[in-house]
Amino acid sequence: MTSSQATPAGSAQPVALTIDALGKKCPIPIIMLAAQINDVPREGIVAVLADDPAAVTDIPAWCRLKSHHHVGSHELPEGGWAIHVRRNY
Repeated sequence: MTSSQATPAGSAQPVALTIDALGKKCPIPIIMLAAQINDVPREGIVAVLADDPAAVTDIPAWCRLKSHHHVGSHELPEGGWAIHVRRNY
């Protein structure tokens, strides 16, 4: 877990928190996100770095279930994805 000032593509808002779940299989990236999303302010962006292909579909599904916003998923040059989530409440 690290803080970051990167700005997700298509968003004017910087990432408030980066969760490094690289090398972890689902559901661990979702568990990490659920445990830490309240660490950012409301409307804050969390980037989950994950390389398990299930995370690309499971995290957006979790967002719909929990009423948070999946901002987008972006491939990482070293493999995996940065999955951006906006905290809604």
